[in-house]
Amino acid sequence: MRSNKLTRNIILTAAVVGLLSATSCVKDLEREPITDVTSASVFADFKNYPNALAKLYGGLAMGGQVSGDGGTYPDSDINGINGGFSQYTRLLYTMQVISTDEAVIGWNDGNLHTIHKMTWDSSNEFIAALYYRIYAEIAFCNEFLRNVTDEKLASNNITGNDLTEAKYMRAEARFLRAQSYYHALDLFGNVPFVDESYIPGSVNPPQRIERAALFNYVEQELLTCANELKDPKANAYGRADKAAAWSLLARLYLNAGVYTGTQRNNDCITYCNKVIGAGYSLKSNYGSLFLADNNVNNPEAIFTVNFDGINTQTNGGTTYLVHASVGGTMPAADFGINGGWSGIRTTKAFVGKFPTNGSDKRGNFYTSGQNLEINDLGSFNDGYAFIKFKNVKSDGTPGAHNNWVEADIPLYRLADIYLMYAEATLRGGNGSMPTAIGYVNQLRQRAYGNTSGDVTAINLDFILDERARELSWEMTRRTDLIRYGRFTTADYLWPWKGNIKDGKAVESYRNLYPIPAKDIVANPNLVQNQGY
Repeated sequence: MRSNKLTRNIILTAAVVGLLSATSCVKDLEREPITDVTSASVFADFKNYPNALAKLYGGLAMGGQVSGDGGTYPDSDINGINGGFSQYTRLLYTMQVISTDEAVIGWNDGNLHTIHKMTWDSSNEFIAALYYRIYAEIAFCNEFLRNVTDEKLASNNITGNDLTEAKYMRAEARFLRAQSYYHALDLFGNVPFVDESYIPGSVNPPQRIERAALFNYVEQELLTCANELKDPKANAYGRADKAAAWSLLARLYLNAGVYTGTQRNNDCITYCNKVIGAGYSLKSNYGSLFLADNNVNNPEAIFTVNFDGINTQTNGGTTYLVHASVGGTMPAADFGINGGWSGIRTTKAFVGKFPTNGSDKRGNFYTSGQNLEINDLGSFNDGYAFIKFKNVKSDGTPGAHNNWVEADIPLYRLADIYLMYAEATLRGGNGSMPTAIGYVNQLRQRAYGNTSGDVTAINLDFILDERARELSWEMTRRTDLIRYGRFTTADYLWPWKGNIKDGKAVESYRNLYPIPAKDIVANPNLVQNQGY
């Protein structure tokens, strides 16, 4: 939504008031209206709708109301944690990537160190921050949806082209809400449920929805809004369309066995085929997918979280991914930034998935002054640095700002669709094996620059490793490992898994994160996930 600059000073009046209960931690999210107007007056004029919608997209990109996320509440959206720390994709990266073989982090902020060690508990402030960030986004979407019903649109005299666009926006809000509920489903399992019928400030706390029922809700929401969204590529870059909904449906179905106990591989293939048939194609250069101008001429991107260095100045997003992964002897200027934060590296388990001769360009490691072995999690020099996102454009010039990074984060892109198709086919779905192998080889030909990496056969283990190679740091790894039964088990170990140097199995209950302890106390309808 670069063209709309993700305007921040919009209202949505106390959208998160009473979100979970009258006394729960989400009360910490309550805030006075950002302006002195009310939702009713905002939605009375269609000119305000784009800015109101921008808040929903901005909820994925920013951690607060001002540049740099506002630091602390009330300028940040979440109370009790720094706004930069609590930005949506930064927290998602923490839970989906730092908990796995793809990354370790050297910082000792609060309980952050427990995520890679897999020793977290229900008082972990970063887990709680993601939980509340997810529900804040749901609340923003609910507030929008509450005000764009057919009845409200008619009473506000929204007609003609404005009415058409308002209904498209409503479908986008519905998609964004379903996406956040998908994250709740995947990360937390059995959670509170609130939709637009739940009025902020209600004295009655939300009911608990079980994981299988939430799966059904997300599925139906995506199926519905997929019919109501704009056609693939018809919406502005960074805004949801039918292909975004199809992509999330494919991901939902691929993981259905985990969420419900029933495989849905044929359905996964159906929606992969819908995306593939919509005319997306691979970007010719893998590295350019993660540069400061990755919004330009990118036929692979399906749905992205956008950053531009000027209007979305956050310490989360790609600002975090670039700065935190630079340290040691790495020249910060080569990454288009004014300095590194010396935080994130990767493990030898991940490094070992790539050929040692560097022929696979996706294995872009910085090794000068770095040790492959991680003896000290707190030392940036232990563990190879991994180069992925950069604040540099395709022509080598830096981004617009040397601190705030403007590379966008792809949430869904065609390469992921190809790999989901291949995996669902291998799991017994009705796809074509030669087609699946062809999709995999397209990715490998881009990675190798020729056909030397082509394969003639694939199996599930290969696909899991190929997903790590292709989608590294794109916030899918934990979910992938759980689907394969390798996140908590001894079947696959990596350095410092279970808080020992060579790794060990951990308790299976850690396949889900805990509901924050304070919400368990506040809402009698909730039940803590087993083991916590």
